[in-house]
Parts: sequence; C-alpha cells; structure tokens
Amino acid sequence: MEKIEELLYKYLNEMLVKLIISNPRTGTETVKISLRPVLIKKKLQFQASLQQEKKVLHKNFVLQEAVAEIVKWLESYRQMEIFSQEGQASVLVSKKGKVAIKEKKAVSCVKSQDLSHNRKKRYILDPEKKVGFLVDLGVQTREGKIVHAKYDKFRQINRFLEFIEDILQELPRDREITILDFGCGKSYLTFAMYHYLKELKGYRVHIIGLDLKEDVIARCRMLAGKYGYQGLEFYVGDIAGYQGVQQVDMVVTLHACDTATDYALDKAIRWGAKVILSVPCCQHELNGQIKNDLLAPILQYGLIKERMAALFTDALRAQILESRGYQVQILEFIDMEHTPKNILIRGVKRGKGKNSQDYRSIMEFLQVNPTLAALQEGICERGGALAGTLAQEDTEDREKGDRQNA
Repeated sequence: MEKIEELLYKYLNEMLVKLIISNPRTGTETVKISLRPVLIKKKLQFQASLQQEKKVLHKNFVLQEAVAEIVKWLESYRQMEIFSQEGQASVLVSKKGKVAIKEKKAVSCVKSQDLSHNRKKRYILDPEKKVGFLVDLGVQTREGKIVHAKYDKFRQINRFLEFIEDILQELPRDREITILDFGCGKSYLTFAMYHYLKELKGYRVHIIGLDLKEDVIARCRMLAGKYGYQGLEFYVGDIAGYQGVQQVDMVVTLHACDTATDYALDKAIRWGAKVILSVPCCQHELNGQIKNDLLAPILQYGLIKERMAALFTDALRAQILESRGYQVQILEFIDMEHTPKNILIRGVKRGKGKNSQDYRSIMEFLQVNPTLAALQEGICERGGALAGTLAQEDTEDREKGDRQNA
C-alpha cells in the first residue's frame, strides 16, 4: 500500500476537490465513501461522508489519520477516484491486493475553494437573483425565487455551466466564438450558456440551437427576441445535415439518442471544435453487436450486457476522440439518484491524436463497429433520413430527460 499512501500525501491538501471510494467487496454496509477538505478552527482537515443504505455518517480527520483510514478502507473496496485542481487519479485494487494507479494532469484552471465546515453551495447563477429566461422557463417565480419543484433543474443548469467554466481559458477572447447546441429542446442550457458567456463573462458569442420541432424552435426564438439576445439563433434542423457555419468552437449535445451522439461527435471532429460537451443516452447499437466468447458467461444476462454495452460505447467514443487529438474526461453530470444517464464526455482539442490501435483492438475483441468509428473512416453516410430520424429521437429523449429532472 506504499504507492497508495504516496498518492494520498500528494493529493490530500487544500487543492483536493473530492475523493471517492466505491465498489465495495462483500461484508460492508457502507456503499460509498467520499472525502473533501474542510477548515475547522483554521486547521485543514478532511471530512469523510460514509453513505449507507438509509443514512450518511460524517467523520473528520487530520492528514495522517485520513491517509491511514483510506488505506484501511481500501481493504474492503475495489476503487478510488481522486479529483483535484492539481490533477486526477484513479486506483483499482484487485482481489489479491494488486494496485493499479492512473493519473491525469488537470484540464481546468485553478480556482479557489470554500473550505468552511458548513459551506454554502456556490452556484454560478445566483439563486437569489432574478433571471428573465429562468422565469419564462418555469425555474424561477416572478419574484425571482427558485421554484421548489425545479431545484434539481436549477442545479443541473449550474452543473453544466461549471463544465464550461473549467475550460473557459480554451475559448478565444479576441473574436466571436461559435457554439452549436444539437437537439436544444426547450433550451434551458442554451439560454444559460448565452447568459453566462455573454452577460456574465463578456464573451462575443454566436450560439446556434438546432431542433426538429418547429413549435419548440418558435418559442425559443420568441424568448431570445424578448430579451434582446443578439447572437443567439434557433433553427429547425439536425447536426448531421447542418451547413450554416464553417467553423465551430464548441459543440454541445445532450441526451442525443443512440447513434445520434456519434453523428454529432463526427461533425464536431470535422469542424475541429475546440471543446465538445456530450451527454449520450440510449446506447443500443453495441448491445446488438457485442460478442465475445470469453465474456459470454456474463453477457448472457440481459441487464448486465445492456449496461456493459453502454459503458463500452462511451469509452470507445472517448478513445476515438483522443485518437483525433482531444484530451477527454468522462465526468458525472448529475447525481445517479436523478437519472442513470449521467455520463458527460468532455473533450478539449490539444493537438495531434494518439495511436488509434488501442480502440481498434478493443473493437476487434468485442466484435463491434460503432457508428463514430465508421463515420470517421468514411464507411457510414453522413446526414440524410437516418440522421434526421436519430435527431428526432434525440429531441424526444432530451425532453423526457427534462421532465425527469424537473
């Protein structure tokens, strides 16, 4: 466990965002443990939250105690994730105690943290300040208070803006930036992006929302005009066939159904988009393809196969993006208690891509050919009726997600 102790002493400081221990072995009632830094009487400590089935226990530790407890906990758990402003690390512990550690440098810029013991949640959008579009979209009352039933939606909007805040330094300030939101639906996040980047951060922006529902687009246009949001446009259409711009700085695709995500990612890559934010869902394609004699005993269980196929789908998408020069993070968008479709793929263009042999080997092992790989290799057609159908499914699923998180 010396490597783990060394890793913990490296990351357990005031720059730590959170540490999560999960995937318990048998014999423990605590399903997950999370750790965050706190200041108690001006001294740095680490607050552990032990999540049990019906309650959460809290304990505070000084550095040495925290390291000792974490090492002890890892005897009963298989996985640990560390998120810090200095970087990111993951630890896997096998049954025989073999430790595998992977580290990544931080993508985001360094931000100060509130380390108070009973800290108030910091939101990018002030919950006490009235914002016109939030009122019209039903998130705030006319008095500027968050509607109780919409607080999860308000948190989701702020969580999304945090992902943008982390990569803000990647977007140019010396010119107008173009952002394309595929399947924008009611455009909660599209309006939030505009408000954050233009009104709060002073960027010159051109944001385009695409959706196949004419009534939805008509309402979005009405609201954009009502608030005088110049540079915010909405069109009926889908991303695969959209030709309205030559250069896109950021592509956003939320709850794009099944292979609609692949069409969006392919388009983003070909545009050379600096930033990609994608929340996929309904990953059915690989579930119908995956075949492997070694994995056959566990793939016979339909639910397990479905979930594994969904995870493999997004992992392969991330690998393909990395092969095209993107630095990719797989992040939790919202808590699992709200929806299981909570993975966000964030890619930042860094330069030359890495060797693509890694993901090709995985594809061969699983006997799959995901649409994104086929599109990038020119095997699959772009645009057309298929993309339109997929985009329609995307719109319906995104609105379903809106209702679930309302």
